Amino acid sequence: MAKSSSDDREPLREADIQGLKYFRKLWPLFERLHDVGCQRDKASNRKLHMDQYCALVLLFLFNPCVRTLRALQQASELRNVQRKLGCGRSSLGSLSEATDVFDPERLREIIGELGSQVKPTRNVAGAHVQRLLVAVDGSVVETLSTIAAAAYLKTKNGDSHSAWRLHTHFDVDRNVPTRIDVTVGKNSGKADEKSVLRSHLQPDHCYLMDRWYAQFTLFNEMDAIGSSYVCRIRDNSRCDVVEQRPVSEAARTAGVLEDAIVTLGATGKSRPDHPVRVVLVPTTPHKKTGGRKGGTAGPPSDGILRIATNLLDTPPEIIAELYRQRWTIELFFRFFKHVLGCRHLLSTARVGIEIQTYMAIIACLLLALWTDGRPTLRTHEMVCLYLQGWAEEEELIAHLKKLKRERA
Repeated sequence: MAKSSSDDREPLREADIQGLKYFRKLWPLFERLHDVGCQRDKASNRKLHMDQYCALVLLFLFNPCVRTLRALQQASELRNVQRKLGCGRSSLGSLSEATDVFDPERLREIIGELGSQVKPTRNVAGAHVQRLLVAVDGSVVETLSTIAAAAYLKTKNGDSHSAWRLHTHFDVDRNVPTRIDVTVGKNSGKADEKSVLRSHLQPDHCYLMDRWYAQFTLFNEMDAIGSSYVCRIRDNSRCDVVEQRPVSEAARTAGVLEDAIVTLGATGKSRPDHPVRVVLVPTTPHKKTGGRKGGTAGPPSDGILRIATNLLDTPPEIIAELYRQRWTIELFFRFFKHVLGCRHLLSTARVGIEIQTYMAIIACLLLALWTDGRPTLRTHEMVCLYLQGWAEEEELIAHLKKLKRERA
C-alpha cells in the first residue's frame, strides 16, 4: 500500500524546533493542569499529562513543521522539545487518548488570567458606549468522517456531514477572542447560534451581530439584563416608523441614510418589548448566489444595511461604525484557520477540538501581549521563524519593539 503524503515528509530535526523558552510565561500557569485526568491512574503510570499535551498543541500552533498528530508525536521524541516542555516521548495512542481524560474547561481560567493582562484600546464609540464591545458569530470547521453515524448524514452534494461549529465571542477593544463554545456543525436546535449566545449573555455588554441573530426575543433578553445590541436585520423586516430623526451632516458624511425609532414585527406578541432604533447605511447590492449545485448560498441584499439597536442616544454614525467593527471577528476566523493552522484539527472528538480552540485563544493572547495590540500575520511569521531557528531572539524582540512603536 502506498504511503500517505504525511508519511513521505522528512523526519523532524532538532534544528526545526527552537526558541521554546519564549513561552516560559505559560509554564507556571500550566502547572495546575498537571494532575488533571489522573484520578483513574492509581498506579501512577500516566506519562503524558495535560500541561504537557497543551504545550505540544501550542507547538503545533506556532510551528509550520508540525501540522499533524503524527508530526506532534515525532516532535515529542526530540530532546530539545522534551527538555523545554518537560515531557517525555508520547505515543500516538497517548495523544489520541488525551481527549478521553483531560478537561478543557480548566483552560478557561488560564484564558481569563491572560486576558486580564491585555490592555484594551477603544478605537470606536469612545465615550458614547461605555459597555464592553463583543462581536459574536459562529464558524464551521470540518473533520474527517471517522464516526459511522456521521457518514449517514449527507449534504445536498452527497458529502459526509462531519463538522463542528465554533461559537465565538470576540473582544473588539482587546482584539482577542474571549470565549469559544464547540457544538455540532448543524446550525439548529441547541447548536443554533442564537441559542448558544442566549445561554452565555452577560450584563453591561454591547453585542455586535449579523442578521442571523436578529431574533426579537433575543433582543428582549439582552435589553432586560442591561446589555446593548447592534444587529443587522433582514431586508424584508417590517419596520413601522414611530419617530423619524434628523440626520446630521456628520452622519451623512459617514454614509447614514436614515435614522428612526421604529416598531419591529407584524404582531404584538412577536415584537420587541423595548424601544428599537434602526439606522440605514448603504452597501453593495447583490443577488443570491449558490444553490443546489453546490457553492455557498447567501441571502440577497438590496443595497441598504438596516441596523437595529437599543442604543437610542448614540449618534447614528457611531452605530454604523460599531456594526462595521463586527467584521473583526471575521478577520479572527481567517487568522484562526489560515494562520494558526486550525483548518487541520488534531482530533475529531469534541474535547480534543475544545482543547485545540482554547489553546488557539491562548496563542492569540500571547501575541497580543507581545505586541500590545492585534495579532498580525507578520508577527506570527516572525515567531514561527524564531521557533524554527531561522530568526534570532534579538531579531524577534526588535520586530516586537518596532510594532509597538508604530502603534504608539
